[in-house]
Amino acid sequence: MNRFAPSRQRLILAVATAALAIPLAAAPVAAKAPVWPGRAAPAQAASWRVVPCPKPAGPKVSAPTRPSPPSADPVLRTVGGGELATAGLAVPAAATAPPAVTATSWLVADLDTGAVLGACGAHEYATPASVQKLLLAATMIARLDPKRVVTITREDVDIEPGSSSAGLIEGGRYTVETLWLGLLLASGNDAANTLARLGAGSAEAGVREMNELAAKLGAFQTHAVTPSGLDAPGQFTSAYDLALIMRACLAEPLFRKYALTRYTQIPDQGKHHKGFQIQNQNLLIDNYPGALGGKTGYTDLARHTYVGAAERNGRRLVVSVLGAEYVPLRGWEQGAALLDWGFAQPADASVGRLVDAGASAANPSAAAQAADTPGTGTNALAGDGGPGAPPLLAFGAVIAAAGLVLSAAARRRRGNHARR
Repeated sequence: MNRFAPSRQRLILAVATAALAIPLAAAPVAAKAPVWPGRAAPAQAASWRVVPCPKPAGPKVSAPTRPSPPSADPVLRTVGGGELATAGLAVPAAATAPPAVTATSWLVADLDTGAVLGACGAHEYATPASVQKLLLAATMIARLDPKRVVTITREDVDIEPGSSSAGLIEGGRYTVETLWLGLLLASGNDAANTLARLGAGSAEAGVREMNELAAKLGAFQTHAVTPSGLDAPGQFTSAYDLALIMRACLAEPLFRKYALTRYTQIPDQGKHHKGFQIQNQNLLIDNYPGALGGKTGYTDLARHTYVGAAERNGRRLVVSVLGAEYVPLRGWEQGAALLDWGFAQPADASVGRLVDAGASAANPSAAAQAADTPGTGTNALAGDGGPGAPPLLAFGAVIAAAGLVLSAAARRRRGNHARR
C-alpha cells in the first residue's frame, strides 16, 4: 500500500481546483471600444469582439478576393506585441480617431523608435501587388553597381501583357541605375525580372533571396513568388511586414535617392527605339511636405496597395496600406491621411513595436517583447494572442508548477526509500 497516496491525491485536487479557478479570477475585464471626441461611449464589448476599423461613408465595398491564405498562426500574429493580434483596430486608448479609409489593413509606425502608433489588421494576410518591389530593392540594391551596363534578355521582358513596364527591350543595354529608376518610378515588371536576375543569377534565385531577407527582417508573413509582385498563388504579405521592409529600404542611400526622383529618361536603343521619359507614380513626394518616398501597387486581386514614409519635426513615420479602393481617396492619399493622424499622436504612443532584424518568430527582439504587455491600448481580440491570453498562460503555469511539486515529492519519496 502506498502511504503517500492520500496526500498526493489531496495535492492534485488542490492544484486542479486552483487551475480551474484561474480563468475566472484572472480573466481580464472585457475590452472597451475606443471613445473619441464627439462619439458616445459604447457599451462594454465582449472580450472576443473585434473593434471595427473606421470606414468611409457610402456603399459597402467588398474585401479583395485572395487565393487561400495560410492558416492564421497565433505566434506570428503577436510578433511586435500582443495588441497587434487582431483583425480589427489597434490604437492607444487615448488616441484620436484614425481616418476612415477603404483599406482592408493598414499600419503606421515610427521608423526610428519602432513604435507602432496604430493599425488595422496588422497581421492579416493580403496580396501585395507592386509594393513587393520594395522587398526586391531591400534585397538587391546594395549589391549591384549602379554604373554597371547590362544587356536585357528575353526572360527579363517576359511579363504579363498589359502589366506595368519600364519599356525595356530585349537586347537593349541599360545601366543598373536606370533599371532601379524604371522599377521604382514606373513600377516596371521588366526591370524587376532583370534586377532579380542580376542580383542572384536568375529571377527564381532572386525570389528565394527575397524570402530569406524577409525572414531576417522579421517579416514572417511575407512570401514572394514573383520579383515584381505580379499575382501568383502563395504570394502574401501583411501591413506589419511591409513597414519592416520599407524601414530596410530607407536604410539604403541609393533607395532614398531613387525614391525621391520625380522623372528620368529611358535612353535610346538605336535609331529604331527612341528614348522616353518616365515619371514617379508615387504622388506623395509632390504633395506631402517631408515625404521620404514610397511605392504604389495595383492588381485586380490585390486592389490598391501603398507604402510611404515622411518626416515632420524630426520624426519619421512609415505607413502601409493594403486592399484599398480608389475612391473616395487614392491609395497614396489614404497613406497621407494616416500619416497625418500618426504625426498628431504623442511621441510615446504605442500598441506594439517593429521587431529588430534578426528576430525569430519564436523569439522576437527585446523591444517587441517589451511591447507585448497587454492592456495599454485598444485591441478587443482577446483569446487570439491578445489580452485574453494571460489566463491560458496562467493555467499552464499552474499545471507546470503542479508537475514540479509532484515531481519533487516523488524525488523525496525515492530518496527516503533509498536511505532506508
